[in-house]
Amino acid sequence: MGLIGCDVTQLLVAMTDWMGRRFRQPQEGRRCLPAVELLAPALLAGMIFSPVVLNAQQPRQAQNEAPSDTTIAADGEVSLDMDDSLDVGLEWPDMDAEVPVGAPALADEDQAKEQEQASPDIANSEETIDFEDVGEPGEQQSLADDGTDRRYKVVLRGLDDLLDSESKDRFNSLSLLKEGDGKATNLAQINRRLKQDADLLDRILRAKGYYSASIRTAVRPPSAGEEKLRAVLNVRPGERYTLSSILLPGLSIAARRVPELETAFPLWVGDPVDADQILAGQTKLAVDLGENGFPFAEVRDPIVTIDHEKEIGALEMPVRAGGYRRFGDIELSEGTAELFSAKHLYRIARFDRGDVYKASDIEDLRRAIVATGLVSSVTVKPVDQGDGEHASVEVAATAGPMRTVAGEVGYGTGEGYRIEASWQHRNFFPPEGAITARGLLGTREQAVGVSYRRNNFKRRDNILSAGLSLRHQNLDAFEAKTISLSGSLERQTNIIYQKKWAWSIGAELIASRERDIFASTQMETERDYLIFALPGSVTYDASDDLLDPSKGFRLGARISPEVAEQSGTFTYVRAQADGSVYLPVGEKVVMASRVRLGTILGGVASDRIAPSRRFYAGGGASVRGYGYQAIGPQDANNDPLGGKSLAEFSLEARVRLGTFGVVPFVDAGNISSSFLPKLSDVRFGAGVGLRYYSNFGPIRIDVGTPINPQPGDSRIAVYVSLGQAF
Repeated sequence: MGLIGCDVTQLLVAMTDWMGRRFRQPQEGRRCLPAVELLAPALLAGMIFSPVVLNAQQPRQAQNEAPSDTTIAADGEVSLDMDDSLDVGLEWPDMDAEVPVGAPALADEDQAKEQEQASPDIANSEETIDFEDVGEPGEQQSLADDGTDRRYKVVLRGLDDLLDSESKDRFNSLSLLKEGDGKATNLAQINRRLKQDADLLDRILRAKGYYSASIRTAVRPPSAGEEKLRAVLNVRPGERYTLSSILLPGLSIAARRVPELETAFPLWVGDPVDADQILAGQTKLAVDLGENGFPFAEVRDPIVTIDHEKEIGALEMPVRAGGYRRFGDIELSEGTAELFSAKHLYRIARFDRGDVYKASDIEDLRRAIVATGLVSSVTVKPVDQGDGEHASVEVAATAGPMRTVAGEVGYGTGEGYRIEASWQHRNFFPPEGAITARGLLGTREQAVGVSYRRNNFKRRDNILSAGLSLRHQNLDAFEAKTISLSGSLERQTNIIYQKKWAWSIGAELIASRERDIFASTQMETERDYLIFALPGSVTYDASDDLLDPSKGFRLGARISPEVAEQSGTFTYVRAQADGSVYLPVGEKVVMASRVRLGTILGGVASDRIAPSRRFYAGGGASVRGYGYQAIGPQDANNDPLGGKSLAEFSLEARVRLGTFGVVPFVDAGNISSSFLPKLSDVRFGAGVGLRYYSNFGPIRIDVGTPINPQPGDSRIAVYVSLGQAF
């Protein structure tokens, strides 16, 4: 019996002493790949246990339209037929392995001689250079090694449209020639690098199915008008080997339960023997098994049997399905049970007990637990429940710090300085019931408050919140001392789960004493208001990032019916619509634009509405270049009065330069005392901003100036904050 050109004695030696032994290279004319070392124990076990073995010559069933070439092997099938010309169990190329500098270690003298004959030193042996292959007509046919260091460039011939971008990037990242490209070195070192890169390129070509490629190397003199030597690798790829059969033994068990799995492997007979595609197919098959009820499935490493005579390869990839399962109970470790109940975790999971197992649901639950902010680490994995039908979900989490102290500092022209601090206990009322106390100290505003927030209230992503706050605002537009009590139910977006849709509904009770200039008398007045509001909002976010979007758009709408008591009862409705769009222009520039429209509907005059409930424009989040709330109707002291309608527009170019960015911008806006904005008195501002792109989002500094200022407007306004302006 002959196997890959090796005699029976060699095979028996391999069978009995295969662990840790390195086989000696066979004599010239024979081919015994290192894969025999892997094959020997399998064949020895086959003699005892009769496992399924590939028959590359007589496959049984096609995965596609070639039924004679591809098979999902049935359980218990046995075949020991082998072709003497096959390279059985070809080792998978390791593209991440480092290429050693210098000659590789040799097993013995015969192997050393064989390698020396295969790749002699080009600098010392002109006859090894095939000038017809690596040279060009009229080129110098020899290159003397005078020992001097010279620069060189790498020339690859014969690779046009042969390798994909991934393979080219792989060569460029591992190439010793590329690493030293442009650096002066001697001819002997260039030749050594050529040898190593030729081996690397051969491995890459074999991984893409070119098993009979011929690679010749040479160091050539500089081209006319150049000073660099040329390190040339000339490739003749030969025919690309194709798959003659695809065997997935064990998959038939899973396919009986989920028939679509039978065609889940994406490769077909006739496709190239491409390592990247085969490994990608292995990953896809494992994912599809995990997404269709097989939590314990295992897809073994692929084995390729190569027939060099026919230039084909037979692929075998054993599959262990591991049993079809549905979701069972959620089991908690001791520490996890102190944070959550199994009932609460089932509330935030996207599956119910009895649903078909999906690996993506397990990962989604893990991310949802991380998003609670209550854990420092968490592991979620399936375990067999023992009834043959269900897989339990085992959750083991380590509690993170429950208390957080945070602070924020900001500055804006017209707003002055702001220093805000907060203390939070994120699980004061388990599960996920947080208490937060806040304090604000600013040039124009002071506030204290306490709030309650329960995440995942009754269902996933619902947030129940309530708050009590006391606030004093002393602004140019008005002065207000306010007590407010509020509550809401909302679905918010966040950095971990940036949602397309977000919404909120709530109620608010406000008692406020406010001072402003009453428009009809132009006299300063102080009035008391009691306001009940039912605010609601909805947003659609199709952008790609919450803090720094580079493409997409956002739409939002807010509405708040309100009843106010101030020398009588009156009602009105506050409504606002926002839209923004982000358009990439090249790799470093994003054009961003925003529009905002607002109105107060109802027959009440604008000066009757509480000053804190009117619309204002101007400032870092509005029309830059103007002071905070400075745009719009003014009193005799040039202080803003606010109004019943709002219109704003912004356009900016976000130019990113590494970790910094420059943002020129133009803003426009207007406030009107009528329920529709008047575009005849639009104020424009322009300026430039600086961005620093930190790990948690961009930090912005904007400097703007009013183009058509109002009386009393400053010439320069500066704004500092976290995140883009919109």
